Amino acid sequence: MDKRKVIAAYRRGFITVQECAQILGLDSGQLPSLMSDPYYAADAQTKSSKQSING
Repeated sequence: MDKRKVIAAYRRGFITVQECAQILGLDSGQLPSLMSDPYYAADAQTKSSKQSING
């Protein structure tokens, strides 16, 4: 499963932080650094790709 989709599901409240960590195979303490990584900001990538297609 794509990590960006798992993180997006967590940010939208569909899964808990524990579920997110379990799916990604991480410890809950490792998630904050992963969340701050711009590569995994799925929402930002989706917005920028929509703008470039329409723009």
